[in-house]
Amino acid sequence: MRLGKPAMAARSASSAYVREAGRAALAGFVYWNRSHPDVCGYHQTSAHMVNLPEKIDTARLEIATLGGGCFWCLEAVYQQTRGVEAAISGYMGGPKPNPTYKEVCSGNTGHVEVVQVSFDPREITWREILEIFFAIHDPTTLNRQGNDAGTQYRSVIFFHSAEQEAAAREFIRELTAEEVFPDPIVTAVEPASAFFAAEDYHQRYFENNPDQPYCAYVVAPKVQKFRKKFAARMKGAA
Repeated sequence: MRLGKPAMAARSASSAYVREAGRAALAGFVYWNRSHPDVCGYHQTSAHMVNLPEKIDTARLEIATLGGGCFWCLEAVYQQTRGVEAAISGYMGGPKPNPTYKEVCSGNTGHVEVVQVSFDPREITWREILEIFFAIHDPTTLNRQGNDAGTQYRSVIFFHSAEQEAAAREFIRELTAEEVFPDPIVTAVEPASAFFAAEDYHQRYFENNPDQPYCAYVVAPKVQKFRKKFAARMKGAA
């Protein structure tokens, strides 16, 4: 990645943070095809049976819904992030209610694999959530992350308020102005729609399946980069 122009670099220390982390995220990335039949949707368990909170304490918590490729990757990172109370893998953006993983993997439902994050803004801000998001995925590849290709893997921020929308668009403008990435950012910013939690076996997938090939070759490196670049934002950090 190219470094930002010196005159613009002073505008945002946080985007410099993203620049360094993003460079690491793109350099030497190992691709593993997650669309193999043994991985994508052919070993279903009962759908939507995970114990999710019935109601979010919106007086205390804020919701973020993000799509950036495989939801196993985003979930694994945000679960370790200080101030995040829940990170749930699921689907958003398509018209069909309660889609299955196999249906979403077909790329025909209009849904995106997303992670819905419940966070305490007193401990982590929306901007910090975005900094992590842009550092752990490639926002410049349209409808794909590595070998995971299809609209279900597109880069998207589903905003839950006008404030979230404005901050997301401003952050993207800053990253673009500072030339943090070598190619144009294609991340969409769209209003949140119905969220459908993914099947139970997808929740905490990396934690429960660390030796699964995709987890070992793709998810684990992203988690390690997060731990290195955002060590101060990890749960338990001093």
